[in-house]
Amino acid sequence: MGGHREKDDGALLRAVAAGDQAALADLYDRHAGWLHARLARRCADPEVVREVLQDTFVTVWRSASGHRGAEAGGWLWTIAARRLVDARRVQERTARVAPEPEAAAVPSAEDRVLAGLEYGDVGTALDRISPELREVLRATVVDGLTTRETARLLGIPEGTVKSRARRARTELRAALTQLNPSPLGGPA
Repeated sequence: MGGHREKDDGALLRAVAAGDQAALADLYDRHAGWLHARLARRCADPEVVREVLQDTFVTVWRSASGHRGAEAGGWLWTIAARRLVDARRVQERTARVAPEPEAAAVPSAEDRVLAGLEYGDVGTALDRISPELREVLRATVVDGLTTRETARLLGIPEGTVKSRARRARTELRAALTQLNPSPLGGPA
């Protein structure tokens, strides 16, 4: 592989933007493992996970010039998560067009929770909080990463992860309250 291993993610992405395939290979070697693990937590189909991972790095190849900053982890995860949502939508459309002769599989509890996060009130509320807070919540709550893993992934100090997680929960609670005001606790 290339001699880019000592470069930071930003330098690798600039090299990828300039058409350096070895830099893409190094970026892949650096990030594919944890991306695969996170995708596999959200999707039980290993073939879909492999396709999403491949699509993620094809997207990186095409759009590396659009990345700003040194750490690529959060950006890569955003791309991968969007590709996974796209893959699931394609699967759902395909299932509606050509239903299987056998009874449809019942979605797992995790799939139902993740669908609620993506499409329900929680997803709507998540969209209302700032992106940096949303990133921390998704990494720590949805993906189950530790504070240290989240800090490494997002390229921020552990203390910042903790304070953003606290602020994110507060903002998420407020956004959910706006979406679904509780009939309890108000005047009778």
